[in-house]
Amino acid sequence: MKTAEEIRIRDPFFLREGEGYYLFGTTSADPWQNGMGFDCYYTRDLRNYEGPFPAFQPPENFWADKNFWAPEVHRIAGSYYMFASFYREGTHRGTQILRADSPRGPYAPISDGPYTPRDWDCLDGTFFEENGKYYSVFAHEWLQVRDGTMELVELNRELTAAVGEPVTLFRASDAAWTRPGDGSADGLVTDGPFLYRLSGGRLAMLWSSYGADGYALGAAYSKNGIHGPWVQEENPLYTKDGGHGMIFRDFDSRLRLAIHAPNETLLERPVLLNLREENGKLVLDEAEMQSDSCEADERIRALSPI
Repeated sequence: MKTAEEIRIRDPFFLREGEGYYLFGTTSADPWQNGMGFDCYYTRDLRNYEGPFPAFQPPENFWADKNFWAPEVHRIAGSYYMFASFYREGTHRGTQILRADSPRGPYAPISDGPYTPRDWDCLDGTFFEENGKYYSVFAHEWLQVRDGTMELVELNRELTAAVGEPVTLFRASDAAWTRPGDGSADGLVTDGPFLYRLSGGRLAMLWSSYGADGYALGAAYSKNGIHGPWVQEENPLYTKDGGHGMIFRDFDSRLRLAIHAPNETLLERPVLLNLREENGKLVLDEAEMQSDSCEADERIRALSPI
């Protein structure tokens, strides 16, 4: 068994299933280089974790060989679908969908490549169903467009291909808090979209970029569904060098936010924080954010890199 502080992972994604939770994320030893697949972990109490278990290992002749990033798993029509980003030199980074009969896998490709445009640099596709249609929101990278965007595309019912062309929902510069990040020169990053329906019907989107204090997690809201228009919050939801968030409800009915923090390679760990809805928006427990995550950060930095 491992504690969260012993699990090095980027882009954590929790799937609540049965009597526990599966934790997925970017688990390659060097996430910026060779892609070795994805591992997952299992926990009943969100404190002690079994694993790692191999969830996806690339088959022979798989089109990508590096930057295996940000897997998230959704239960759709009785099967489990993994949305993950991949890359190979000479191609464009994109998000592809994999399928399994069990949440633990093994996951296998269901198409011959990404559903994102083959001539775009894309990453971090997420899934959302609205009005009986399947959609994905993904990031069009700053590396290609300088001012990164969030794009929306409809998916077919088989989840093997896009239907139509992507539509731009917003740009990184639409949020007042964004700044050029590490190594991005004057580029503005869009990362890690995640969609969540609030109890009052509004749609919230978590997404990450760089703010005044480094990597951060922001939020945008739409009153009219996934097509928007999307209104950006003036300030980030989380500013303390962490992000790529997702939301789930635990077995005690608490709304939980999962992020990785810190954002420094070799030190990333899954961090869980409590959320609540207030006046139609998502609000963090500020006291918890300032105490628990800071204490966890100190403990993490005391560990030898895993």
